[in-house]
Amino acid sequence: MPIPTAENVGADFSRERMFAARERSWTALRDIAARILPGMNEADAATLAKEHLDAAGMQRIWHPSIVRFGANTLKTFRQPSVPGAILQDNDIFFIDLGPVFDGHEGDVGDTFVVGDDADMHACANAARELFTRTAARWREGVTGTALYAYADDEATAMGWRLNHETKGHRVGDYPHAVHKAGPLGQFDATPAPGLWILEVQIAHPSSPMGAFFEDLLIA
Repeated sequence: MPIPTAENVGADFSRERMFAARERSWTALRDIAARILPGMNEADAATLAKEHLDAAGMQRIWHPSIVRFGANTLKTFRQPSVPGAILQDNDIFFIDLGPVFDGHEGDVGDTFVVGDDADMHACANAARELFTRTAARWREGVTGTALYAYADDEATAMGWRLNHETKGHRVGDYPHAVHKAGPLGQFDATPAPGLWILEVQIAHPSSPMGAFFEDLLIA
């Protein structure tokens, strides 16, 4: 069973501010994505993300902004990118942001495509669809462990491979890490709304590319 502190929050926690941090994070992510163009490298894109978040009123980051291009979209959060990646005219990329707004943690991620490569568009759309299906399953009242077993089955049925190193996690008023919640995919209880990030990362079955999507689980 999960440890008792897994879903604790601080004295200053506010569900309204939690949802506001989510919305501000999504607004920032979409604005950043629109400014990432072919010819950029990942370091330039990450700098752009930081500058935009600072301008948007971010207090700090609770995790670094991650931008992956091309084959680096197969890399998990903790894996370093293969250096030298340049966004091509037909390419896929994802953004993962972890800003703190008004003392509360945002965490959002999505995948984007430049150009008209059908497999890349299908990959990005599949990550969003897998997230939607898995979040719907969570609303039926399953454990975090069962939730990721479901995500694995759904990804396979859809023709993709789920990355099992990407398992979701807690967020909350900064810093959520003091509550020692562990990965969502190892949480042996039904996750409460507004406290957990569902992450899905998939890989194409044969091409060197993947896609990522994450958001707060809300009822």
